[in-house]
Amino acid sequence: MTWHDGRPFTADDVVFTWEYAADPAAAATSLGVFQELERVEKLSDHAVRFVFKKPTPFWAEPAVSSVLPRHVFQPYRGDKAREAPANLKPVGTGAYKYVDFKAGDTLRAEINPHYHVVNRPFFDTVELKGGGDAVSAARAVLQTGEYDYAWNMLVEDDVLQRLEQGGRGRAIIFSGVSPEFIQCNFSDPWREIDGERSSLKAPHPFLSDPAVRAALNVLVDRGTIQEQIYGRLAAATPNFLNGPARFVSPNTRWEFSVDRANQILEAAGWRRGPDGVRAKDGKRLKMVFQTSVNGPRQKTQQIIKQACARAGIELELKAVVASAFFSADPGNPDTFNHFYADLQMLNFNQGVPDPQRFMEQFTSWRVATRENKWSGQNKTRWRNDEYDRLWKAADTEMDAVKRAALFIRMNDLVTQNVVVIPILRRNGVDAVSRRLRGYEFHAWANQLGTLPFWQREN
Repeated sequence: MTWHDGRPFTADDVVFTWEYAADPAAAATSLGVFQELERVEKLSDHAVRFVFKKPTPFWAEPAVSSVLPRHVFQPYRGDKAREAPANLKPVGTGAYKYVDFKAGDTLRAEINPHYHVVNRPFFDTVELKGGGDAVSAARAVLQTGEYDYAWNMLVEDDVLQRLEQGGRGRAIIFSGVSPEFIQCNFSDPWREIDGERSSLKAPHPFLSDPAVRAALNVLVDRGTIQEQIYGRLAAATPNFLNGPARFVSPNTRWEFSVDRANQILEAAGWRRGPDGVRAKDGKRLKMVFQTSVNGPRQKTQQIIKQACARAGIELELKAVVASAFFSADPGNPDTFNHFYADLQMLNFNQGVPDPQRFMEQFTSWRVATRENKWSGQNKTRWRNDEYDRLWKAADTEMDAVKRAALFIRMNDLVTQNVVVIPILRRNGVDAVSRRLRGYEFHAWANQLGTLPFWQREN
């Protein structure tokens, strides 16, 4: 096996990847994964040994992480990591190699003639198109046949069914576990301290009040959102952690009740003003609620806004283009990483069937700050000693039953404290040409992982 530039792929690249990603100065999103390792030892050119710092139930995680070419990234270690040209011009070992990339538009790749699997892949070129909207992507596969595949179709179910009638493709729907949810900001996004907004030094002026968060939780009409917008593409859920089954909490329920929200706020001293918006101690319940530009998400925002208005909460809706909202650019204030709003809605992919890394996003050491370039997973800035203890216990607990109980308790803490408001457990939904063969999709898959085996029937 060789890298795309012809250099050999060896154990030196694996050792280097650990050294590179485990350096906190690099601010790698995989930092936590690689810091679990005491060392990575080279045994031969094509064999390594992983030595962990402690008992590790999900030991496979570092082994399935991406490996970097040492000769390409060596000059960009530490705080130079984001300057590496290969961040946008990748050098890999896969079936296709980089040709051209236009941010927010297209990526083009061509066949790797030295690919290590004989007689694969089947296609000479690959073009990935981004920057548009989900409906247009679905239409390009299902109706016009311009493209062979579209990933993650966040489209209203009735729209998707109409597009399928075009006959060029079909929607592949498979059971998923990833939550569509709302995050509550526990820091003040409108106040700047030492040049930083949403600082840990500035608690949120009213989302710090459990009553406000409890009211918001019962103002999300999950049933209507699922039935009228998502249909077969999702299921309402009260849980943030939705799989595998042994980790799913049986202790939670969801409820929609404007009357209940009004009772909670009244009891907590939030009184309606002349304009109908509640206030307390000079603070009005007016919030900015942001998400990415997408049909189902904007409709969900509207449903929640209407319910909140009936309870005396004013929501200002904000929609950010997805390529900007989900960007890792530390200089863009509109990213979900910065979370410069009171509430924000998104979907978080669990990725692997073990929830250790997925649930780390609520730990105190993973808070997103200016210091870590907002790469920390904890965007809510919520911190809880009990949660931290539970996560650390699960990190080394080798008894599967005891470990599952720890994760159930973690889920209950973040949902009952309304750190997040789970709305739906989203199924996987991809659009595929009727002529395409060789793909394999499921909840834990990287859908493009089988790309070398895709082929088209004439």
